[in-house]
Amino acid sequence: MVPALAIADALRAEGAEVEFLGGERAEAELVPAAGYPLHTLTVAGLDRSNPFRAARAGLLAAAAGARARRILRAMEACAVIGGGGYVAGPVGLAAATLRTPLFVTEADSHLGIANRVLAPLARRVFLAFPVEGRSGPRYEVVGRPVPATTGHVRREDARASLGLPRDGACVLVFGGSIGARRLNEAALEAFADGAPFTVLHACGRRDFTELARRLEAAGSPQHYHLRPYVAPFAEALAAADLAVARAGGSVFELAAAGLPAILVPYPHATAGHQDGNARFMAEGGAAVAVADRDLDAARLSREVAALLAAPERLRDMAAAARRMARPDAASRIAREVMTACREKYGDRHHVFRPRRRE
Repeated sequence: MVPALAIADALRAEGAEVEFLGGERAEAELVPAAGYPLHTLTVAGLDRSNPFRAARAGLLAAAAGARARRILRAMEACAVIGGGGYVAGPVGLAAATLRTPLFVTEADSHLGIANRVLAPLARRVFLAFPVEGRSGPRYEVVGRPVPATTGHVRREDARASLGLPRDGACVLVFGGSIGARRLNEAALEAFADGAPFTVLHACGRRDFTELARRLEAAGSPQHYHLRPYVAPFAEALAAADLAVARAGGSVFELAAAGLPAILVPYPHATAGHQDGNARFMAEGGAAVAVADRDLDAARLSREVAALLAAPERLRDMAAAARRMARPDAASRIAREVMTACREKYGDRHHVFRPRRRE
């Protein structure tokens, strides 16, 4: 949802009206909170090992496609942008049947199933990373869209907002809105009993209650700040000196914030794309990659201590991260989508009316 909302904000800044079609997961909370209408679709992932579940997923996708077609016609959409994931498939196919310009975004170093299906139907496929076999005029590497505030929040303001000490090092640990259990366990075991730095741990909603209980049993140490999530996340990035994270598309947020990182790729990611993401950042000098199987409290403690004890290396990593950042990705996508809409519909289409100020 992070890149999708970043693109939506860039489109709105260009004068477009933006609405979302999505499922009932993170978007059900994040989209309305960002001020956008959400039309929900009931879909399910494709289970290749269970034919009955696969058949059910197919039926849900067909029904979702029919509903998406009705919604797109009712809102008179002049363009559709697919953000990946199985929700995007029925919506993108509905756009194609309506001859509505379709654009696809891919936030990882591997095209998912929905994007592989939609790519031949799209006017443009916007890639976060170069993808082998995906080149030519249909494909454009723009980076992963990030919120406009990423990299533009002052450190002292972020720390004050989050209730963190003004001075001293801060290590940010995060694994997405759900969380990453291996990172959560390693961080709590490594740092809860004491650390010469502040820990800001965004553990996700799934593990928060249990981790909070364990932290309380350890005496609720003042240096350890446990949150289910931090919003806006740009504040967490600005407050930290080092991050410990998975290697999903959020690596571009780390880059935009100029934040050095220890990346632990999720080992079961589709086609091992997180390994590719981590390798991309490590080879660029912005991160240290640690395999999931090698991560435990002792290894995490050593890696963090080594980096914090080498301020020059941290500065070099931060500079490398900024060089790899693509902060204009969302605006580049928005401009191209708006140009395509104007070419087809002209400025008379309702989507170009400036949104009324609330």
